[in-house]
Amino acid sequence: MIDVNDLRKGVTFELDGNLYRVLDYHHHKPGRGKATIRIKARNLRSGAIIERTFPSGNQVQDVRLDHHNVQYLYNDGENYHFMDTETYDQFAVPASVLGDAVHYLKDGMEVKLTFYKGEPLDVELPITVDMKVVQAEVAVRGDTATGLTKKVVTETGLEVQVPAFVNQGDVIRVDTRSGAYVTRVS
Repeated sequence: MIDVNDLRKGVTFELDGNLYRVLDYHHHKPGRGKATIRIKARNLRSGAIIERTFPSGNQVQDVRLDHHNVQYLYNDGENYHFMDTETYDQFAVPASVLGDAVHYLKDGMEVKLTFYKGEPLDVELPITVDMKVVQAEVAVRGDTATGLTKKVVTETGLEVQVPAFVNQGDVIRVDTRSGAYVTRVS
């Protein structure tokens, strides 16, 4: 068991038979009375976001998670297949578990998969990923005072707002946390 005062961003716990990862944590201590802990957490199985308030002193079930370094192999339409880089075991992970991370996965990419009792729950991506632009809108010349941007589509189908000078065939670096353009690589 873990005290709710120890819940911080990124901590995973079990509540009512579901696994949650804390997204936001706020400790509130009124002038009189007990403190309360407010959290926002994501259900790791369904992806649903909950907000919950606990009185100080309550406890939730702590969980032990396993992390494996894996290499992304391929997508068969429903599942994404990964291979453990140490044991060469292969795992099929449903797209619903990966969420938006599927737009950043490239063949051969190494990521970290999180498991709970043999069930894959989450993927940890690198902070940035280099992607090739396969489709780019044509930018209007001369409109530089407003910091002109345009929408491009990358090799994985991700749509990104980029500066007007980025063209089809360029390689761009994208932040996986926000989906934002970072820089042009080549």
